[in-house]
This record gives sequence, structure tokens and C-alpha cells, in this order.
Amino acid sequence: MSTDDTGALRYQHGFGNEYASEAVAGALPQGRNSPQRAPFDLYPELVSGTAFTAPRHANRRSWLYRRQPSVVSGRYQPYAQTHWETGANRDMALPPEPLRWHPIPFEAGAAEADFVDGMHTLAANGDAETQVGVAAHVYLAGQSMGRRAFVNADGEMLLVPQQGRLVITTEMGVLEVKPGEIAVLPRGVAFKVALPDSEAGAGPSRGYVCENYGAQFRLPELGPIGSNGLANARDFQAPVAAYEDADAPGGAYEVVKKFGGRFWRAPMKQSPFNVVAWHGNLAPVKYDTAHFMTIGSISFDHPDPSIFTVLTSPSDTPGTANCDFVIFPPRWLVMEDTFRPPWYHRNLMSEFMGLVYGQYDAKPGGFKPGGASLHNPMVPHGPDEEAFDKASHADLKPHKLDHTLAFMFESRYRFIPTPFAMQSPALDDAYADCWAGLGDLFQKP
Repeated sequence: MSTDDTGALRYQHGFGNEYASEAVAGALPQGRNSPQRAPFDLYPELVSGTAFTAPRHANRRSWLYRRQPSVVSGRYQPYAQTHWETGANRDMALPPEPLRWHPIPFEAGAAEADFVDGMHTLAANGDAETQVGVAAHVYLAGQSMGRRAFVNADGEMLLVPQQGRLVITTEMGVLEVKPGEIAVLPRGVAFKVALPDSEAGAGPSRGYVCENYGAQFRLPELGPIGSNGLANARDFQAPVAAYEDADAPGGAYEVVKKFGGRFWRAPMKQSPFNVVAWHGNLAPVKYDTAHFMTIGSISFDHPDPSIFTVLTSPSDTPGTANCDFVIFPPRWLVMEDTFRPPWYHRNLMSEFMGLVYGQYDAKPGGFKPGGASLHNPMVPHGPDEEAFDKASHADLKPHKLDHTLAFMFESRYRFIPTPFAMQSPALDDAYADCWAGLGDLFQKP
């Protein structure tokens, strides 16, 4: 059973654990992974999220025991999803300027679109074929996937819902994710997304997605912070085994697969969610950002935003990430003799930012939930005129930034916006004007 006595979903706890779960007692083989005949005549199937020879601490794989193996499916045919792009389009000439989008509007067809068809790429970098870089998407959807499943062979997916809950059925079990929580879905693992709030009449759902072509997300090293802090492993939740009844009405599925930047579809007579038991350390997980242990200055100065890193995807250069997932949650500001918002800066790293709810302290007026901003390498940015004036004259009492959640996909590679993003009515053509009033305040002695 995937629910407890109250009907709530049950979870296993930890990040990168050696999980083990069975929906039917005795379904997990004991003492070996692939016996001559698995319990209940299930099929053993290994899902390797890393190379076989990856170091033990980085190796991710899980054994699934399923009613039919994944190879049982129809032939794949091309499938059109024109708004979901892969990798950087280096032919686009992009000036070295900051970009911002107001809340991405729901298109006319959003109410009929599901999670897959409602995906729109805002910006991307790298190359999925060489397993480098990330893409930043927004989904605009009003329909559950029903008897459709999706498999992304190009990268793992980090989901940040902004409006509406997600119920994510995966091969390993079910996750329910609400705004303020995130989910990480491994590369190659089948899943489908239901939208319970949309079905209840609350309108289409919206959220952000980081599609990570590179190394898997992991918890960052803590260094001088010590053994505790930031996102603690125990607060991540993985699903328990749950399988769909093969004899349920409408048992056939359509499987959509993203493979090499293209989309394909195939019929499947059985449910892909037929795993009766599984064990391993490759698993989808969810995380409630309210559990993030925020660390900040208790003396002076605004520390680097790296202290807000939840998960990191490393690159081949130590300390320089393929992607960092960073959040700016509720927190106390107590610094003395300090300009408390983020300082003006130019960064080697590219910063794609979104706002889930509330107000962002450096852009109190112009940055809204459901919107986004992009500051590429060495593009100057920082507090707008209103935030600068307020912070420069504030009474520096302890102050809590509350009821807010912003996030950042930070990457060593330059993000290139898509035509959809650059032609969107949400693009803020006047973004740069928010700094126009910052005059020369120099007072010569």
C-alpha cells in the first residue's frame, strides 16, 4: 500500500539512500538481485543512472521487480512538441543585457494541455548529447496525463510548482508535490503528472522545471559549516512501491519519450507503472523547502548566495557547478551597518531566477510570482532603485523576510533564451529602467 490509514501517501526518508520497498510482502528477492525465478514470477530490471564503473559514492542504480519489463511496447513514431527545446541555440544573437519576464501567461490551449504538451522552454545552455548544461522551462497545463507516461532520456528533471499541486506517479511510487516543495525525477524513469487542483476547477497549473543534462543533482559539501545545515538528507522523501492494476479499465498507455532532443510516442498495452517491489539508490524524491536550514550573517555584510544551495550538479571543474539549485526562503536579517539586500555584482555564473510566491527583496515591485529573470555571465545586476533607496536608509533592526520563496538555477554556462521567451508578451522591455534612476551620489570631500 502506498497510503497510510488516513489515506495520506507514505514515503521513505533520505537522499541517495539504499531504499527498499515492496507493495506485496515477499516480492523483493533476498540475498541476490536476479534469481532464476523472482518471487511471484516478477521480472527483475536494473535501471542504471550512472555508468557501472562510477565511484561507489557517486553510483546510482535501482533494481525493479515488475509484472512486465519495459521492453514490452509498440514501435516508436515521431511526436511533435514544438515548445520544448534542448540545448543552446548558438545562432541566436543575444546582447549582454539583463532580461526579465512578468508571470508567464496561460495560453488559450493551456486548459487542454497536460504536463508534457504544456512545457515551454525559456532558456537553455550546453548540449544533451555531451551531457553538459541545463534548460529552464515553465509548464502551463490544465489536464492530468491520464493514460500517458513520459520518459526523459536526455536528463533528470527538477520540478518547482508555482501554482497548483502535482501528483507524480513514477515507476517507484507516487509523490504529491505542492508549491513550496520540489521534486527531482531521475533520467530515464517513467512518470506521469496529475493536476488535482486543476481538476477541481482552480484553473491551469504553472511551475518551473530545470532539465539537467549533466551530472546528477546531489547535496552540496558543507565545508566549514560542518555536518549539519542547509538541506538535510533526512528531509528528502522517496516513494514506496505501488503498482497499477493491469486489469483496470483503459489499461493501455501511450508512452512519450524525449530522446536526443526529439520526441517519440509508442503504444503500450500494459501500464509502465507495474513495479511491485524495488530497491536501490536511484529514486525520485521530493523536498519541502520549509525544512531548509538557512544560514546567514549575524554580524555584518551580505554573504554569497551559495549558502542557499539546496542541490548541486557538479561539472569537471571543482567548485564550478554545471547547475546549482538555490532558494531564497523566509529568513531573519540582523546584519549591522550593512546594505542588507544582495549587492550589485557581475558574476562568472549565469543566473536564471524565478519566484514561487511572495516578494523578492531586491526587486519589490517588478518581480512577480510566476515570472523569471536572467542574468548571464558578467551582466551587471542588483537591487532596483526602490530597493536601494529603502535599504540605504532603513533602521537596521532585526527584520524577518517572510512569506516569500524565490529560487535560482545557477550555471557555469551561458543561458540562451528561446524564440518563445523572446517573443512572449511577458518579456519586460523596460526591465533596465529599474536602475535608470541610480544617480551619482558621490560627495567630494
